[in-house]
Amino acid sequence: MPDVYNWQLGRNMSYRFQTGAQKRQFAAVFNINRCIACQTCTMACKSTWTFSPGQELMWWNNVETKPYGGYPQHWDAKILDLQEQANPGKQVWDPNKKDARKAPYGTFEGKTIFETADGVNQQATGYIPTEDEWKAPNIFEDTATKYSKEGVTLPEHSGWFFYLQRICNHCTYPACVAACPRNAAYKREEDGIVLIDQQRCRGYRKCVEACPYKKSMYRPSTRTSEKCIGCYPRVEGTDPLTDGLPMETRCMTACIGKIRLQGVVNVGADGQWVEDRQNPLYYLVHVAKIALPLYPQFGTQPNVYYIPPRWVPRAHLEQMFGPGVQAAIDAYTNPSRETLAVLQLFRATQEIIFSYKIEQGPKTAELTIAGQKREIYNDTIIGYSSNGKEVVRVTVDEPLIERPDRFAMNTI
Repeated sequence: MPDVYNWQLGRNMSYRFQTGAQKRQFAAVFNINRCIACQTCTMACKSTWTFSPGQELMWWNNVETKPYGGYPQHWDAKILDLQEQANPGKQVWDPNKKDARKAPYGTFEGKTIFETADGVNQQATGYIPTEDEWKAPNIFEDTATKYSKEGVTLPEHSGWFFYLQRICNHCTYPACVAACPRNAAYKREEDGIVLIDQQRCRGYRKCVEACPYKKSMYRPSTRTSEKCIGCYPRVEGTDPLTDGLPMETRCMTACIGKIRLQGVVNVGADGQWVEDRQNPLYYLVHVAKIALPLYPQFGTQPNVYYIPPRWVPRAHLEQMFGPGVQAAIDAYTNPSRETLAVLQLFRATQEIIFSYKIEQGPKTAELTIAGQKREIYNDTIIGYSSNGKEVVRVTVDEPLIERPDRFAMNTI
């Protein structure tokens, strides 16, 4: 198999296909700290894409409560266990082997799901969940690890849980693509969105078995596999609402907690993101390093990133997001002036923001957090679409709007 470079692991690895065909890559950042598990994103996706016969238990977008919840149940624990069985005691990181661009989190010295597979019967280590494991997408919702009568405080709770928002990661090295014997699963050259050709698919479920995140799903009524399509008609700009401008997906635009920011980044011949300092996603992932991939040790180089929750024990978060957790939490807890402005872009517009500019404003507050003094400035951040058109302008301080007297009373 070809040797490819995985910057999230900080090293080369084996993968079935070579990189370099893509021009751009679908990507997103989710801020776990803001999620209230309202499931608005889940129902927006469900009502748009998976409302037909045979799709009753199919949830392309879901929000699960960690550490006990999962859809399908135990999906991550099972993959981690298979990897540990295949490479016992060696699934570890060396955080000291760092490179600012090529290995920002250190080097993963264990084996990926591609490297533990035999390459004949399996292209990626995995399993097919039972039917029962798909039936309870909200299992263990709001279930905490411990209840304390005295309550809990930050930075870490003694009893804790958090909500994990999940869609297909549209990975740089997708396991579903590597595993499909008919090449029905593929990445689009124009945006890196991973799709399954329904004409070529024969329902072997190799993609279901291989995807470590279990975001490829079998539909019994058609005997084919289906998955999140990244709302590609919206990303293409074919929705009339935005006059031809690329548009965020349904789950992104429906988010009332403003935890999601979705975009498209440029990709080089090596399959890695091209440096683009003014792209908000590039800034959050590669400059501020505030957002991390989900289970990077699997080796798929996922393109959905998470700002980890502040209150969860670090060992648990490091297992999920790698050794960059503490630095990411520190950068979120005490954000730079630019980071604070970029965070305002989350759910600020339906158009995809390709670049931004910050206009500096006056100092409006001075705070002391964890012994560190912070100054808050009411900067204005401006987001631009693919054609350079301004699509959003928002300030760090939320404006106060006083309603006229004639609207002061509810007359209904």
